[in-house]
Amino acid sequence: MRPAMSGLRYLPVLLCWCFVLAAVTAAPASDGKQPAPAGNGSAGSAARVTYILALGDSLTAGYGLESADSFPAVLEKRLRGAGLSVRVINAGVSGDTSAGGLARLGWAMDAVPGGRPDLVIVALGANDALRGLDPAMMRTNLARILEQCLDAGARVLLAGMQAPRNMGTDYAAQFDAVYPELAQQYDVPLYPFFLEGVALDPALNQPDGIHPDAQGVQVIVEKMLPHVLSALRDL
Repeated sequence: MRPAMSGLRYLPVLLCWCFVLAAVTAAPASDGKQPAPAGNGSAGSAARVTYILALGDSLTAGYGLESADSFPAVLEKRLRGAGLSVRVINAGVSGDTSAGGLARLGWAMDAVPGGRPDLVIVALGANDALRGLDPAMMRTNLARILEQCLDAGARVLLAGMQAPRNMGTDYAAQFDAVYPELAQQYDVPLYPFFLEGVALDPALNQPDGIHPDAQGVQVIVEKMLPHVLSALRDL
């Protein structure tokens, strides 16, 4: 399920982790504002709105991008263009770890009309790896996030991350294994690597060479879209 990485491919991923860590102190936390939904029908439409909560860090929040170019906004526009009545809520906070995501999950879900999203995209863990935090603790935090979402009746799509290889092969193996193990344990779909197709391509990153630019976000959304559509069909 996870994309193989070897040799020189480790270097771009390591650089990506290093820059995200720098963003913890360099970038302000998300102000909580939601991207405006794109229109997809008349105001009088009776179609039920499907709410998707995107829970993550700076990669979800849209670091360095206009709000309309962030992952949640682009995903919403793409889904609405496919004829779906959806609202994707940006619950990304720069620098957040799995512990931070767990701590704010309750109020993030409360911000959704009705107090429960239909689908939660969980994209956390990059900063746990950057800080060398115990993968076992990250696993516990992510497990609690999944449990709370599922107990609330929400569907979950788990987006995986990968550890920088300078942490050692044992650490990387333990970290990388967390996502497929949790997906199997909780019977939730897994998107193996959030930055797949973008992390290794300088043309799809901002001038910093690390965070996806607007085109890079488009690539991420297109690659993840089949997984999102599959999760929505199971609602």
